[in-house]
Amino acid sequence: MPIVKVDTIREISEMTAGESLQGVNPAQTGLILQRGGEELRLHKVPDWLTIRCEDLTQQDALIEQLKTLWRPLAAKSVARGQLIAFKVRRQQLETCLQQARQIDRVKFASHVYELAASPNTHLYLLEQITVQFSTGFPLRTIDELAKELGLIREKGLAGAERTYIFRVDKAAVENPVKLANRLMRYAQVLVAEPNVVVSTAPLYRPKDQLYSKQWHLQHQGGRGLAVNSHIAAEKAWDITRGSRSVVIAITDDAFDLNHPDLQGMGKLVAPWDLKHRDGLPMPSQDYENHGTAVAGLAVAEETGSGVVGVAPGCSFMPIQTTGYLDDESIEQLFEWTIEQGASVISCSWSPAAVYFPLSLRQRNAINQAATKGRNGKGCVVLFSAGNANRPLNGKVRELGWPRNALKGVTQWLGGFAMHPDVITVSASTSLNRKAAYSNWGKHVSVAAPSNNGAPSMALPNVGQVETGPPIKGALDGLGMTTSDRTGGSGYSCSSNSRGFGGTSSACPVVAGVVGLMLSANPDLTAGDVKQILQDTADKIEDDSPDPQLGLTYGRYDNRGHSRWFGYGKVNAYEAVKASRDRHLAKRRLSKTIEQTSAVTLTIPADRTAMQRAGITINQHGKVQDIQVYVDIRHGFLGDLSISVITPQGMSVLLQGRTLGRQTQLRKTYTFETTPALSRLMNQGIHGRWQLRIMDHTETHQGQLLQWLLRLGV
Repeated sequence: MPIVKVDTIREISEMTAGESLQGVNPAQTGLILQRGGEELRLHKVPDWLTIRCEDLTQQDALIEQLKTLWRPLAAKSVARGQLIAFKVRRQQLETCLQQARQIDRVKFASHVYELAASPNTHLYLLEQITVQFSTGFPLRTIDELAKELGLIREKGLAGAERTYIFRVDKAAVENPVKLANRLMRYAQVLVAEPNVVVSTAPLYRPKDQLYSKQWHLQHQGGRGLAVNSHIAAEKAWDITRGSRSVVIAITDDAFDLNHPDLQGMGKLVAPWDLKHRDGLPMPSQDYENHGTAVAGLAVAEETGSGVVGVAPGCSFMPIQTTGYLDDESIEQLFEWTIEQGASVISCSWSPAAVYFPLSLRQRNAINQAATKGRNGKGCVVLFSAGNANRPLNGKVRELGWPRNALKGVTQWLGGFAMHPDVITVSASTSLNRKAAYSNWGKHVSVAAPSNNGAPSMALPNVGQVETGPPIKGALDGLGMTTSDRTGGSGYSCSSNSRGFGGTSSACPVVAGVVGLMLSANPDLTAGDVKQILQDTADKIEDDSPDPQLGLTYGRYDNRGHSRWFGYGKVNAYEAVKASRDRHLAKRRLSKTIEQTSAVTLTIPADRTAMQRAGITINQHGKVQDIQVYVDIRHGFLGDLSISVITPQGMSVLLQGRTLGRQTQLRKTYTFETTPALSRLMNQGIHGRWQLRIMDHTETHQGQLLQWLLRLGV
């Protein structure tokens, strides 16, 4: 890094986010944040401060004492209640801080900061610093240095060599931001990052017996619908509707677990509330509606009413987030998913910041999940791209924001969506075009269906605001139909919403597809899943200029990547089929068992009749291949449906009522010709197998002449 001499705060504020400040006067280092290998400029917020109580049982009494002493303009809990933030008059701020630091019960008192690159994004300091040392630096010397600075080594960081988390002692010579900058002057220190808290920004865009309204799953065209703007879910469901052994974790604000769409035998797995630290991640505030809608898109159970998710057969792990993104919150979130056996982790949120790279601990937490989860195959981690219509990493000249919240050339960076282990999802519309709000860039993996609407960016203390440049023309496209809170709460007056959207909708749609993929092939690694999704995506194109910025990024480069759509819009059927086929290609058959039932069975002309023909398998083993041959003569085969039933009672439809006027059926059903049979992979073979024939009318008779079962084990 180049060494830059900086003498004044004004000069610091004029430097760009990536410039080095190793030569800065130590008095100014409190305005520089070490983060993700960069040095980010900070400003002190002139009217906010935070305190941390020495004993949480005395916190309420301390708050009342300070309210009486300061008469603050506002007070709120931050970082899962670890900090209390007070808003005071500007002329009071430094006096209040001095008073707080002299109170025995106050463990820590600090200014509140904001990023120069992301105005209105408040950063709150916690008393931790993560430090990575070079391999040759002795641990004894590390502890001596820590003692000198007032740091206490608490633990090592799993997965990161020579990396430790230090607690800042009350007697420390400086605050965590300054200490991190001081540490970075040592040649043996590779990383020194304070743990900071930033608010989350959920990425939704709400507008206000429903399967037919769920156009994103399957549709036959109509008003507002382009051909194949859906994800081909029905063909994917012919292969699998999901397995309870595949757990999809949805991390969000809260979940209405009383909703019928989110219930079912074995549906719920390891619910957790990081905000209140219990196992009930239920809504407690009127605004906590987002998680229920997101979960419905991914995993809503097939109940015959309401909506259905992309992966209705998969399990559901609801995790309520804290609403803040400090290092410990992210670690706890991903550690819980790993420990509790999540297969997929869906995150429809981002920092409420324009420019905010991940810390080492946050990067490491995601990497641990993506490499150590699922017994080493890796949890599949998905993030929404965001709703600001801005690059995930790039510059835009900003004009026209309310109150000039953003102005001039602005660098945007979304750290979570750029993580190399993450599948980043942008949004397409029901017309197969870019959703006007969807963020974009080279880090987008795939797109998925959602609504259309104006871009927005949630900024703390300003609220959700429209971006400056006006939208040109109409924003056509249908909204997403999903679950909504019951009992009159939520986005609508019913238990389902028809106007949900944003990249918050697109992300759980892809999470559901991943759940189906892992149900069809549990041996896939997280990297395999990402590659298959990208390889099988539909190359939708949009030549229309972006109605806000006038950009045209809707075509694909020579790598097959588009900045708007990634590698294309996700295709559930192609992705699940490719996953299943890869699984079948790895089969190792030790032997084949074949048995025939040659008993002629009459099929009466009676819609209430059901005929079953059985074959008993005495051997043991697990299904690695299956072939079912049937020979049926019937006056009108279009009246019949045919299923095979395993000894465990699992039923798979072999033949629906699609044979029309044919009278002779001689056909072999295999994994390749009948994708639904792949659900029987690894099922036990021992016991009685049955062929079930249903005649759905009363006009024709027929006969089952023969059926054959061939099993590879």
